[in-house]
Amino acid sequence: MEKMTIGRIDKIDLPEFGLENIEAKIDTGANRSSIHCSKIEHRDFDGVDSIVFSIPLDGNDEETLFHSSDFTTKNIRSSSGHVEERYIIKTTVVIFGKQINTSFSLTDRTEMKFPILLGRKLLANRYIVDVDLTNLSHQLKNNTK
Repeated sequence: MEKMTIGRIDKIDLPEFGLENIEAKIDTGANRSSIHCSKIEHRDFDGVDSIVFSIPLDGNDEETLFHSSDFTTKNIRSSSGHVEERYIIKTTVVIFGKQINTSFSLTDRTEMKFPILLGRKLLANRYIVDVDLTNLSHQLKNNTK
C-alpha cells in the first residue's frame, strides 16, 4: 500500500459519533491516539456495560453524551511522564475519504490546543507526515463535494 502524505494538522470525521471536521494534531511522538472527553463514566447504558462520555467542542455549548460498549482500559504515560489508567474505545475515523477502524484513549485535553491527537498506531503504514503542510485531508474533502 502506497503511503499518503499528511500534514501536522488536519480535520477528521468521527462518523459513529456524528462529528465532522474536528481538528486533530498529527503526533508521531504519541503511540496511541486520544480524544478530549469529559464526564467519563463506566456504567450501564440501556442495559449494556458501557463507557459514557461527553466530547466538548469549541463553539458548541450543548453537551451531547456518547457511549461505547467496545472498550478496554490501559495504563498510558502522558507527554509529561505521568501514568494514568484510561478507557480505550474502538471507533471509525475518516481521513482522506477512507474509513479507518482505530482506537482512542479518552482523556481530558482541556489544556491542549487540539481536541484530538492522532498517534503512531493510526499513522503507521498509511501516512508520511510533512510538518510544513496542514489540512490535506480536509482540502481533499472540500474539493470533492
